[in-house]
Amino acid sequence: MSSKQPKLSVQTTAKKRLPKEDRNRQLMANAWAIVRSEGTDALTLGYLAERAGVTKPVVYDHFGTRTGLLAALYGEYDSRQHALMDEALSASAKSLPAVARVIASAYVNCVVEMGREMPGISAALAGSPELDAVKKKHEAAFSAKCQAALQPFSKQPIGPAGMRAMLGTAEAVSFAAAAGELDPVDAEDEIYDAILRITRRK
Repeated sequence: MSSKQPKLSVQTTAKKRLPKEDRNRQLMANAWAIVRSEGTDALTLGYLAERAGVTKPVVYDHFGTRTGLLAALYGEYDSRQHALMDEALSASAKSLPAVARVIASAYVNCVVEMGREMPGISAALAGSPELDAVKKKHEAAFSAKCQAALQPFSKQPIGPAGMRAMLGTAEAVSFAAAAGELDPVDAEDEIYDAILRITRRK
């Protein structure tokens, strides 16, 4: 009989005790899989426990509430977006076209990489004041990062209205690209044009 253990599957059972960090990754992977295949409405802590093959207390210990789970999913997406942009900005030329292209590319690539589930997660976060506050906190941090990267190329301060317009365009066309309604290249170009237009205002 082989002494090799079977590889860990997405639906690891509770019989296999995992370190908390590994268990969290397993639960998050299952949560994304549920949203991807069945939609955000299907994502409950009880159903996640069933799909992951663990008891409900295990899931509650990690996320507390459904709000906590949705916030964790959005936070993972947001962290990925920040990481992509930080890496690209550090390697890019210090010019407006280069920085604008980095922001546009990072936004589209992150949304498309996460798949069609992101619009559902975003919509769910806007469904209650508590969840909306979580989304706005992440959006504010990303907006501040973009503003800091672009401000050196603008002749006047880029205000909240300009940033909201810029990132509103980015979200809308990126989600459309993730849904297959737009070509990702066209989505990136649209965001790039919006960034140039808003940054170059006199």
